[in-house]
Amino acid sequence: MDKTELILICLVAVALLAIVARRISIPYPILLTVAGGLLALVPGLPVIHLDPQLVFNLFLPPLLYPAAVYTSWRDFRANLRSILPLAIFLVLLTMTATAYLVHALTGLPLAVGFVFGALISPPDAVAALGFTRDLKVPRKIIVILEGESLVNDATSFISFRFAVAAVLTGAFSLGQASAQFLLVAAGGIAVGLATGWLATQGQRRLDDPPVQTMFSLLTPYVAYFAGEKLHVSGILAVVIAGIYYGWRAPRVLSGRMRLQAVPVWQMVVFILNGILFMLIGLQLPQVIHALPPGSTLSVVKLAALVLLAIMLVRFLWLFGATYFPRLFSRKFRRKNPAPWQQTALIAWTGMRGADSLAGALAIPFLLANGAPFPGRDLILLLTFCVIFGTLVLQGLTLKPLVRWLRIVDDHATEKEERLARLRANEAALARIEDMGSTNRARAESVERLRSEYADRIRQLSKETSDEGSVRHLYSRDFEQLAREALETERDTVITLRNEDTINDEVLRRIQHDIDLAEARLHRRAT
Repeated sequence: MDKTELILICLVAVALLAIVARRISIPYPILLTVAGGLLALVPGLPVIHLDPQLVFNLFLPPLLYPAAVYTSWRDFRANLRSILPLAIFLVLLTMTATAYLVHALTGLPLAVGFVFGALISPPDAVAALGFTRDLKVPRKIIVILEGESLVNDATSFISFRFAVAAVLTGAFSLGQASAQFLLVAAGGIAVGLATGWLATQGQRRLDDPPVQTMFSLLTPYVAYFAGEKLHVSGILAVVIAGIYYGWRAPRVLSGRMRLQAVPVWQMVVFILNGILFMLIGLQLPQVIHALPPGSTLSVVKLAALVLLAIMLVRFLWLFGATYFPRLFSRKFRRKNPAPWQQTALIAWTGMRGADSLAGALAIPFLLANGAPFPGRDLILLLTFCVIFGTLVLQGLTLKPLVRWLRIVDDHATEKEERLARLRANEAALARIEDMGSTNRARAESVERLRSEYADRIRQLSKETSDEGSVRHLYSRDFEQLAREALETERDTVITLRNEDTINDEVLRRIQHDIDLAEARLHRRAT
């Protein structure tokens, strides 16, 4: 079978798996992992070799960027005290524990153990979004999990670069590496801010959705390669650029651009995830055959020990970091309640995913002297096993665990959304009244639109649902009036976001409804 035909068949299989996942109500990364494992059992499939650096450069930037763009800066900032220790110290602790475990059990060099530890230490951003989207739990839990999975990639992949360099050169200095770590992190933040600023300035001056969408797809690559060329963290540059761009985008982008770009980005992330799992499935047979005969069972046992170790480290860290400071301060306990059930859920939710796969596939084949990279095949197999274990074991048990722990949703997002819709509609109604008083529109158009907004405000005041759209549009006079009312709604919800009254998720929900209403106006006008 031709390799091109094989890839196309795999993409069709990925699409079918997504349909099945939706039908049976489980996140699609679980089925992708299972499919990758089953693909390794199919005899006669060609082996696809990709340049390791190409895999890293091609897949990681667009996988990380959307998660950063969709981050709520208000919620992220409010929970930094919980997110940063998970994203930095827990990653380093997990990496170190895993490195020494693999070194002790396999005899591989300690630096190789750190390469593997860096790969599997961070929970995955895409997996976190996929699994937490439907969880009915307090919003703070979702914010911590998604914030952790976003920032920890920078920590792990900076460490991964250092570990690979140590294997390639045979030299490593902890003091020098620590100083370089801080330098490349600070440089990555600076490059990310610059790239995010340039991206928003460019988007502000364009009004061509296809071109703007193309530029949005290129933005993470610009941030990443700019960072790498300057020898700072390209991964952190992508994350910071995404957060900056996500904050500015509601003011900069038009509704038409958002309605076209969001489905494109969803498709890109979906395809890249699918390709990664198919690539690892196509390489697993070669990896397994390269292992010593009869070692399959020992590898499975090693993978189980690694999985147990990273879960144990996560539980110990979370419970220790959460409750140890509370032993010494009653005031801190009172101001920062932390039910053990919520801590247990966060500790259990640590799914690895496509980011770890991309990193594993990016391990060089050869050392500088031409010798094979020690343990590369074993690292690939162990990485897949850990991803499989976390996605299937932890992922499938999340909802039953939530029910068992009796964790209930605080409905904070829904409450903020209702408040924002009410404020936006009240502002739009005031704008309509003002335009009516100045005779800028016909009285019948003003009255028709006034009645729609007044009815919607009554519904929102009764806490009933609202679609956030304007219907029954007829005259051009009415269309112009409705367009100005929608713009007032949009300005109001952005202002509420900027004042920290609502988070970015609420803004995006309402803005999507406004964009759809605006698109209907545009179609009717043309």
